[in-house]
Amino acid sequence: MSQNPGLSVSELTCERDERCLFRSLAFSLNSGEILQITGPNGSGKTTLMRVVAGLSLDFTGEVFWRGQPVADVRPEFHAALLYMGHLLGVKSTMTAEENLRWAMGLHRNDLSREEIWSALEKVKLAGFEDIPCYQLSAGQNRRVALARLFLARQPLWILDEPFTAIDKQGVAELEQLLVDHAKSGGMVMMTTHHEMSLNYDGFHQLVLGGGV
Repeated sequence: MSQNPGLSVSELTCERDERCLFRSLAFSLNSGEILQITGPNGSGKTTLMRVVAGLSLDFTGEVFWRGQPVADVRPEFHAALLYMGHLLGVKSTMTAEENLRWAMGLHRNDLSREEIWSALEKVKLAGFEDIPCYQLSAGQNRRVALARLFLARQPLWILDEPFTAIDKQGVAELEQLLVDHAKSGGMVMMTTHHEMSLNYDGFHQLVLGGGV
């Protein structure tokens, strides 16, 4: 793997409600790697993801992107980032196709209908392209959000519990998609309660609340 990490953190510390979630945390994520953040409930997994993604400033320490503090290269960092959190960002009054076109609009203005429909087909939503998302189930809305991964060109994916509300086949397909993204030079940082079964040398885990 590359010795020059795309993403790295140094001396990262976060306290909440007078309780330390993590202290002096340091790790790096290189091109071609998948990093799973694990730990018990309340150990700060989601908080760490939000801190790294720039959605929370409640921390001390430093986050670096390609060797430079994110604070100094924020536009470049955000252009390289695809973040998916607990809130899916799926607008219920919009169709599945409209949601994808809207969600990817900041990064891709060249999306064709064929590409969007192909992405929806890959997440088993063929035939639901023009259905308002309030008519879809929770699992189907989750798959609308996951379809972004088939359209994304950003190298860094930060995914908080991406396996929620998808079936066994969908889990296997998503695992393969993460590996394919890493093999193509991408980076994945993720949390999940799902027991990962990746047979991939670039897969690593970082444990919060119990050491690294």
